[in-house]
Order: sequence, then structure tokens, then C-alpha cells
Amino acid sequence: MIAKIFVFIFGSIVGSFLNVCIHRMPKSESIVWPRSHCPKCQKRIPGYDNIPFISFILLGGKCRFCKEKISLRYPLVELLTALLTLALFDRFGLSYNFFLFMVMSWGLIIASFVDIPHRIIPDEVSVGGMIIGFIMVSVSGFTFNPFGYHFGPMFRSLQGIIIGGGIIYLTGVIFDLVYFKWLKRPAINGETESMGGGDVKLLAMIGAFMGWEKALLTFFLAPFLGIVVSIITMIRKNDHTIPYGPFLSLAAIISLFWSHKVIQLILPIR
Repeated sequence: MIAKIFVFIFGSIVGSFLNVCIHRMPKSESIVWPRSHCPKCQKRIPGYDNIPFISFILLGGKCRFCKEKISLRYPLVELLTALLTLALFDRFGLSYNFFLFMVMSWGLIIASFVDIPHRIIPDEVSVGGMIIGFIMVSVSGFTFNPFGYHFGPMFRSLQGIIIGGGIIYLTGVIFDLVYFKWLKRPAINGETESMGGGDVKLLAMIGAFMGWEKALLTFFLAPFLGIVVSIITMIRKNDHTIPYGPFLSLAAIISLFWSHKVIQLILPIR
């Protein structure tokens, strides 16, 4: 129990840092300097006002200095990061996989919360995460024998990158060819590409961490998760486009925790 409490607190602290990344990355600002400050009045936030959850509650959801409302995104990201980190610890224990998928999940949280308002996924997350994932998975091939190395993890990660990024890229190319070229449909909000490059790189990153099998499952799950939001957006705002990163991220987490159950649900094994 003590270990789980520590992991939850650790996750919430990381979530506070992820909020900095989510706020600054779309603006191409440093995530290290300057220190945390109110985006409205620019006053530096003291440490006692930067405690996850607690500070938000004590401040009544407002900046201490200018009384500007603090976005609910901040405690939400902190809570989500804490719960997801705790879930990974509960599933994998204090193992290498715990640290591996913890890094992946943090990247997915940043990608999702940046993509929702800005419709972009920072390369620092997707491409950087792809490289980190490939390195971390490849390192797992080392054994206690100093001359022994299993290339299997490295190859699986590389396959995940190629197949994960490749399948979503090819799907976008084929759809654009049929929709815009053959059917001669008008551009969607001025765009003639249905699948953004950020989504391609994000699924490649997911593949780097989880391998091609779970990357494929993520690819097939994401549209089902996004269809309801897509219909609502189309009806309410007459907008056919949606940020796809959050659905890829959610599908990746589902694939990570419940891939066997999902596969059995789709293809029941008797």
C-alpha cells in the first residue's frame, strides 16, 4: 500500500511537469526555463501553490495574484498521470516494463492534450518518443552474459515503427486518392490530406514501444473510439475533422492492458 501511495504521488508530480510541456510545446517555448508562472499575469508560481491537486483546491481554482481562473486541465492531467502510473505499477510491478510503458504513457498524455486544442502533435513527443522507445526496447535485449544480446526486442520495435506508421500513412494516402482524386470531393476545411503527419508519427512511436501487433490493434481500435465524437462534432459544428491523437492514445492504452480480451471479443476462441 505504501508503495502504491508513493507511485500515485510521484505520478501526480510528473503530471504537473506534463502540464508545463502541454502549455509550452505548441508555443516552441522551453519546458525548463523560466519557472512555472501564471500565463495571465506572468507572476512566478511559488512552490506551495504548485502542489498537485491540493493547491488547485486551496486556491479555489484561481491564480493567487490576478484571480484568473486556472484551467481544469491542470488537475485533470495530474490525476490522469497519477492514476495511469499507478495502474502500470499494479500491472507490471517495479519492473523494466513498468518504466518502459510509463514513459510511453506520459508521451501519449502530452500528445493528446496538445492535439485537442491545437490539432498538432509535437515532434518532440512523437519522433523523440519513437527514438526513446526504440532505444529502451533494444536495451532490454541485453542479458547478464556480457557477450549475450537478443536482437528480438530490437527487431520487434523496428517492425512496430515501420508497420505502425506505415499502415496509417498508407490508409491516409488511399483515402485521399479515392475521396479527392477519383470522387473529386472538395477539400475538408481547406485540407486535402485526411491523415496528419503527427498521427502517423504517433502510431509509429506507439509501435516502437509496444511492437507491431499492438500497434495494429491500436490502429483498428482508434476509429471506433473516435466515431461518436466525430458525429457529434459534425452535427454541432459542421466540422468533419477531429483531433485523432487522443483516440490513438486511448486505443494504445486499451491495447496495452486488455489486448487479449479485445482480440477474444472480436475473434472468439472456442
